[in-house]
Amino acid sequence: MSGAKGRKYEKKMKYQPTSVTFHTGDPGGSSSKNYNGAGAQQQERKYGGVQPQRDQPWTPSSGFKPYQEQSDYRDGQTSQGFPKYITATTFAQARAAEVKAMLKAVSNKNSNSQVFQALPKHMRRRAMSSNVKRIPRRLRAIAKRELEKASQQKKEQSKNKSRKARRRHGNLLLEFNRRQRKNLWLETHIWHAKRFHMVKKWGYCLGDKPTSKCYRACYRAMTKHCLLQDLSYYCCLELTGGENELLKALARLTNRETGLTFAAVGCLSGKRQGSLVIYKADKYPLEPLGPVTFLWKPKKMSEERQLWIWFHPALKQDLIPQLKTVCQCGEPVVQSIPLPEPSTVVSTVEEMPEPVSVGCKRKRKEGTPLEEITAKKFIRERTSPPLIPACWKSQTTGIVLRDLTLEILRYRLIGPLSHSVLSDALYPASLWKIFHSQDEKHCSWWPEYCNEDNLFLHERQQNLFQLLRGIASPAEISAGTVLGLVVDDPRLTLPRKRTKSMPDLSVLPDFEKVQQLTVEGITDEASPSPIWDQAVRDCVTRSKISEQELNRMKMEILVPGSRLDLGAKESKIPILLIHQSGKLTGQECLGWGSGWDILIPKGWGMAFWISLIYRGARAGGLQEGLKHSQHKGTAHFPNDFPDCAAGVRFSGEQEKELLDKYKRRPPSKRPNYIKHGSVAPFLCPWQQLVEEWEMILKTEDERGVSEEHRGALPAPESSGEEKSKGVKVKCADEEMKTSPGAADFSILRNRTVLKQVSAWCLPTSGKGKRANRSARFSRQQIPSGAALSISAHNPRCLVWTRLSLLKKGSPTSHALICIPDPGDIQMLCADLTFCGPQEPKHKDHFKKKIKELKKKKLAASPGASCKVQGIGSSELPSKLISGLWPEPLPSITSHCTRVTIGFVLRGDFSLTAGCGEALGLVSLAGLLHMLSQQASDRKGLVLVRNPASLQYRFARIMVEV
Repeated sequence: MSGAKGRKYEKKMKYQPTSVTFHTGDPGGSSSKNYNGAGAQQQERKYGGVQPQRDQPWTPSSGFKPYQEQSDYRDGQTSQGFPKYITATTFAQARAAEVKAMLKAVSNKNSNSQVFQALPKHMRRRAMSSNVKRIPRRLRAIAKRELEKASQQKKEQSKNKSRKARRRHGNLLLEFNRRQRKNLWLETHIWHAKRFHMVKKWGYCLGDKPTSKCYRACYRAMTKHCLLQDLSYYCCLELTGGENELLKALARLTNRETGLTFAAVGCLSGKRQGSLVIYKADKYPLEPLGPVTFLWKPKKMSEERQLWIWFHPALKQDLIPQLKTVCQCGEPVVQSIPLPEPSTVVSTVEEMPEPVSVGCKRKRKEGTPLEEITAKKFIRERTSPPLIPACWKSQTTGIVLRDLTLEILRYRLIGPLSHSVLSDALYPASLWKIFHSQDEKHCSWWPEYCNEDNLFLHERQQNLFQLLRGIASPAEISAGTVLGLVVDDPRLTLPRKRTKSMPDLSVLPDFEKVQQLTVEGITDEASPSPIWDQAVRDCVTRSKISEQELNRMKMEILVPGSRLDLGAKESKIPILLIHQSGKLTGQECLGWGSGWDILIPKGWGMAFWISLIYRGARAGGLQEGLKHSQHKGTAHFPNDFPDCAAGVRFSGEQEKELLDKYKRRPPSKRPNYIKHGSVAPFLCPWQQLVEEWEMILKTEDERGVSEEHRGALPAPESSGEEKSKGVKVKCADEEMKTSPGAADFSILRNRTVLKQVSAWCLPTSGKGKRANRSARFSRQQIPSGAALSISAHNPRCLVWTRLSLLKKGSPTSHALICIPDPGDIQMLCADLTFCGPQEPKHKDHFKKKIKELKKKKLAASPGASCKVQGIGSSELPSKLISGLWPEPLPSITSHCTRVTIGFVLRGDFSLTAGCGEALGLVSLAGLLHMLSQQASDRKGLVLVRNPASLQYRFARIMVEV
């Protein structure tokens, strides 16, 4: 059979099972072969239908004779490769094991696919999944078993609730409660989950960044309008007691050298909010805990003082034990708080109701109120285990420590028009509604609160709030100003469409009062607010009208779109407005990033959030808050606090994430940091940096080296090889690590020393430069021995700095901050287009060792040890990663051709400055050493190099206080 019919017959018989038979005759005669598979076709081409045994020599029992010369098919010539004859029985016995393995592989189905999906494509039919008769007969039995199994699984799944049942309000709340057992949700979680990338951090599920591309839009909102952030995950602690006892206890956690303390006059009166860095008790300047903000309740003669301390949740596990120690609050207090109504009961994890039984439907009986069958929704703080008490009391000092986390919500508005958004979204509570008839049932605390004194206070606060419309920017108001206010339900004044709040130019404000407000600020008489009272907060949370009832009442209103009058049922919400300062340091963009914080009782989060969003505020996440602090030039917790326990934990987690991302790429698609001279691209070795600089200055002082020979430190010719001086520094480090307390370092927060160092960093005014306010200090050279003197009083200290690149470039995290050589500065003066020197490429000494390690692992048996023979344990660490330096690290300061004094924490192209900017930490000893050797008109010039680059770039270093 030949031609098209032959090919069609071969295609038809391709998938039919046939027996393996061979007929070989004379070379010139015909031969027929019929067997399956591509491998058989290859055997046919190679051996002419017979494949000899490869692992055994030829014997007479193998079924065929060795190859002999046979005639060619075409010209009768002899050829090799075909046996003269075979024995069918012996040949079949020799292939029996292979046939058995093939049949076993065909019969066993290891994949999850159906039997009809394993058929060839030309035999598949659409109805095979439901109609068994469409499947070939030899496979119908298997298909029937699969269908029976699928139907059984479908019956088991049908016991679960349908989607309609799962979407019921009560069942949704039960499901939401179950999903919050590990990471708690904020009240705006569902709104964020639809629009943000969510991350699980610090016991919460938080919005990291929007899903849309809005990096520049968020920056424009911070610069020109308003950016909104939900900071309700911040923890709040309340301290109650006598003023003297509180100040005496808290004084052990602070120091006046760092700035204002809890006893600051402006903050103690309750007029302003304060901020400071807390240390462990009596440990200053070592062992800092982290930054906190605090707010005192305004003074009243007949009551105890009340203090709120706000801090990041990463700080909670370190701060609460210290507060309990200094306040002597060791005895837990069981709070006897009356439970709210059943419809909005606040239940703990243990009291959380179990899900409704499977398959049961909730039906309301006739006469049963809807509130009785409403699912219980719990609101609880989840950064601590549920069995730990949230209140402690001291028997000696009388101080009560109470945890108010998530009891008070906190929103932050950033931007010059944030006060316009607040003015449009919030309406001060009206007073005429308290004169309703006494027959109406008052569900609010407002009628009892409105006495003569409180009415006068409310009217004064209302007038001050109206004056905010006449202010051009929140930066005009004193930093930390506090304004108390009581507002109406924001849902009643919600616009039908989303608008953008802008200043109303048609209404002229009272310029004299506005000027008085900007100069004198808000007085302490306008700071009180009922939100300080826990009973009022609980009443406001319980008396909130549900969205369902509110929407029903809006439908029944006679004039659609008009404001709904709830009468005595309308809620009055006490809030606090706290001014947040913008950029306070430096000489550029002063006041940028200022705004307001609003404190709200729990349960009202979404009501205020939607109202602010509908006034044009753009929502931001964690990344937007990080960029906001970077543009302001302030430290962000816990990212920029490596001397705190929370900062150390964050650095370890970040190193693990970056290392995992680095290892996921092949070596050819990732940078080799050893060749780039980057010793620690994922974790900054601060401890080793300060120890090396301390040893360098100590060695120079002992040797009495003159000041002119201290201009540049010796550096090795090849960065991969350790020079003698680098080895000595390492040995000195090992000696220092053995001494007690050698692993301690801290960030310099002494404002007196920081002001002096900041003045030394500024260059003198020259051609093309503006004269700065500290020119009289910067013209003075650093006195001889000042570096050793200041370093002796502040040992192993790091200095917070801001870097601004002179030319193009964008610094990244963990970039090196180095001292330029005199030749680099000379080239910059000669050529203004000179970007900076380049680091020569280093040699990777571990590349050969990694190859040897891989060879040893491949050569070793599966159960044998993978230890490399012939390589010392000191030369080859137990774990090597291609492109990364293993532990222990070489010398940090002298590893490259330029001496290193610090590292960049965060860096990027700044839209505010129009150039690359970075925030980093440098060694105090290294910074003073560099400034003492630089000329007065070139002070503060450093080199910055990214970890994955060899190019150094010039930058100006600034210490802003």
